[in-house]
Amino acid sequence: MKANPKLSIVVSVYNEAPNIRPLVERIAADLPGMDYELIYVDDGSTDDTVAQLRAIDDERLAVIELRKNFGQSLALMAGIDYARGEYIATMDGDLQNDPSDIPAMLELAETKNWDMVAGIRANRQDGMLLRKIPSRIANWIIRRASGVRMKDYGCALKIIRADIAKDLGLYGELHRFIPVLAHLEGARITQVPVKHHPRTQGKSKYGLNRTFKVVSDLLLMLFLKRYLQKPMHLFGNAGVFLFLIGAAINLYLAFLKLGGQDIWGKPLLILGMMLVIAGIQFITIGIVIEMQMRTYFESQQKRPYKIRRISHPASDPVEL
Repeated sequence: MKANPKLSIVVSVYNEAPNIRPLVERIAADLPGMDYELIYVDDGSTDDTVAQLRAIDDERLAVIELRKNFGQSLALMAGIDYARGEYIATMDGDLQNDPSDIPAMLELAETKNWDMVAGIRANRQDGMLLRKIPSRIANWIIRRASGVRMKDYGCALKIIRADIAKDLGLYGELHRFIPVLAHLEGARITQVPVKHHPRTQGKSKYGLNRTFKVVSDLLLMLFLKRYLQKPMHLFGNAGVFLFLIGAAINLYLAFLKLGGQDIWGKPLLILGMMLVIAGIQFITIGIVIEMQMRTYFESQQKRPYKIRRISHPASDPVEL
């Protein structure tokens, strides 16, 4: 069994047959002498992607074939779970990312002790309407809502410390939020400009619908960032607020009733009752989710905090 490499490069692909061999050869040319493994994850391709991968004779190459198309997030998760390197590099398989940027990014992560070094496509070679504009909108929304200040969330080229990468939890379509997920794990993140090339072969998998998916996924990210460990603060506060408004409306109507007025069938009465019921439901949901969070952490012996290092006055700090 060979020793674990310094770097694992994870590339998830879906119908990228023409780009397989050129990228593998480019990585080998741009990383001479580097101790790395190359992990390709085929996300249920229907073209000759797998055949192209199997035809490559390189002992550093590992090919993970998923049974069907699970999506980029789960494909990345599969590659990251398999990776053995101290650092993990992620990149797209369409030849738009340039592997020549990897050595400098890895050196920066090692020398400056960054947990993640993310790329910024400084001179992005994509179409304005279908790629750049949706990406800018999505980046702005994520920055404003998450509080994680990144210029380019969509650049797939990243270097991540393995212990951080393996705890990201890339479910659903959360690969767009890797910096936010890393931030939740307490990662120290920096950004550097990287090269970007136009797509010359194959077909892009992105479009305008990506922006709408970002908005829906962002709601989950906001919950994970702000309320994962204290869900009662979200649902309980909303429940108490709605309950108090409903109670005030019903109290007002009760005074009208005592004054002899007929309140039956008034829309305000229906609103008051609905708000009271909704408030009780929100509070109940908050209590249930609070118990689930406790079960989540305690059943897996997890802790809701992350320790970076433990220092002793008479010895060197211990990295965790």
